[in-house]
Amino acid sequence: MFKITEMKQYKSGQYISQGCYKSFQPTLINKQLHVDNMEVLQLLSQADRELGRLDMFSKYIPDVDLFISMHVLKEATQSSRIEGTQTNMEEALLDREDIPLDKRDDWEEVQNYAKAMEWAINELDKLPFSSRLIRETHKILLQGVRGERKQPGEFRNSQNWIGGATINDAIFIPPVHTTVPELMSDIEKFLYNEEIFIPELLKIGLVHYQFETIHPFLDGNGRIGRLLIPLYLVSKGILKKPILYLSDFFEKNRKLYYENLMIVRDKNNLSQWFKFFLIGIIKTAKNGITTFDNILQLQKTIESSIQKLGSRAVNAKKIVDYLYNRPIINAEKVSEIAGISMPSAYKLIVDLEKLDILKEITGSKRGKVYVFDNYLRLFR
Repeated sequence: MFKITEMKQYKSGQYISQGCYKSFQPTLINKQLHVDNMEVLQLLSQADRELGRLDMFSKYIPDVDLFISMHVLKEATQSSRIEGTQTNMEEALLDREDIPLDKRDDWEEVQNYAKAMEWAINELDKLPFSSRLIRETHKILLQGVRGERKQPGEFRNSQNWIGGATINDAIFIPPVHTTVPELMSDIEKFLYNEEIFIPELLKIGLVHYQFETIHPFLDGNGRIGRLLIPLYLVSKGILKKPILYLSDFFEKNRKLYYENLMIVRDKNNLSQWFKFFLIGIIKTAKNGITTFDNILQLQKTIESSIQKLGSRAVNAKKIVDYLYNRPIINAEKVSEIAGISMPSAYKLIVDLEKLDILKEITGSKRGKVYVFDNYLRLFR
């Protein structure tokens, strides 16, 4: 039986001298944690309610998978932005050859994040939420991009640090690499320990904090750490679909995010981190609900509009269905999807422009690209 530890008695770890610098060695988390902070419990109750409301959409929205790819792309863009990439959603939707050379590295990192996320969600049917799943996802994240030489799919075998040009002026120095396997194993034991009774949202909140503190990889820790949240919620059946991502909240509150992580390390104040984390879930779930409500309203408007096209309405619907999944298109793609000639494709594009469904974004006479702007705006 595990000893109950009150929140006020929680010890995050200790700084250990490594000669010229001090690394932080976190305590193991595979033990019972008694939550006695009423504000945390109140936020937890609210977060559970909002997640339940959000999850309802995955049941009742027809073809909900069409819209999930846009949620994934938004998450990939926002999570990568925290790491310094500059790719926006419109650019992320373009093909590689349409991206300027000086922006391709950023674009490729966003694409890799989306691929890693989709792979991990699909792999949950075969692999449990585990260190193995995390490592395999990390391998996809870094494949063929700037971090590809930093041990993709492997826990680090050297010291890393956060902030600062060198380790001597770092903001935070994670634990020594020799302890990473034990610390990651501890996370896995904690997640599957049936003798520990902790609400699932607090459990993944603690795991996210611990993962970011361990920083087990040489690169990509932030992106993987944020990805763990929707992965866990889906793996536990709290969400049926991956429709909640916190990167947008963390990006908008970046300073507070880092401060709250450090408050746990420096002051053993886990309650403050839980409050910040739960507020993030509440706000993100509410935003997701609003987005889905707006999608439903837009769908009704679009369906009503394309009926005005008469015999061309069938082909227009094929294009619109494609746009819900990928809201950017050119004439060649319209021709391919609708199975019509290029002249007919251009006529259909003109129709969709008049209905305010498509908007041309290049301003050029050739190689025109069109965006489903009213839809894309819901995710900005």
